[in-house]
Amino acid sequence: MSKGDTTRNQILRRAMSEASRFGLEGVSIGGLAKEVGMSKSGLFAHFGSKEGLQIAILQRASDQFTSAIIRPAIALPRGEPRCVAMMENWLTWSDSKDLPGGCLFASSTFEYDDRPGPVRDTLVVHIQALHDTLRRAAAIAVEEGHFRADLDIDQFAFSIHSLLLGYHVQARLFRAPNAREMVSGAFQTLLASARA
Repeated sequence: MSKGDTTRNQILRRAMSEASRFGLEGVSIGGLAKEVGMSKSGLFAHFGSKEGLQIAILQRASDQFTSAIIRPAIALPRGEPRCVAMMENWLTWSDSKDLPGGCLFASSTFEYDDRPGPVRDTLVVHIQALHDTLRRAAAIAVEEGHFRADLDIDQFAFSIHSLLLGYHVQARLFRAPNAREMVSGAFQTLLASARA
């Protein structure tokens, strides 16, 4: 890895942490440059614009999401175990000390839902890929006989995503001490309704 790649990774690690707390719009190039010991122009050279930085943050978050949530889940037996692991891994990732403000995709969804442009377009691509992964996991659970043959896999994927967005609100906005128990209970209800 080149020095430039190492520096870029250092910047993105810090930027992702900031974005999880303050939103993508709240990431300051000046503040970020100071934190990583660079000039603003030096940091700017890595991304070309604030928008370029925001898109790079989303890509890094997607890469980490895949490594922390998707890959470990698909290493498990096909079917329901993968669905359960994705949910558990996502909750663990959301609670990670590396994301002091929780899941970046959850907070960015609210930040960019009505804001057109390349950052929103990038976010939509990543969220759509997540939904496709959740649908595929549910479809495999149907194929394996774990879930009902008539399960609406689109509804199942929507429900999981809704639970995780609800968890974000309960845990981050309300600081509910039982947020994890509430989302786990709701997920168990969802699984019970999906099982064959």
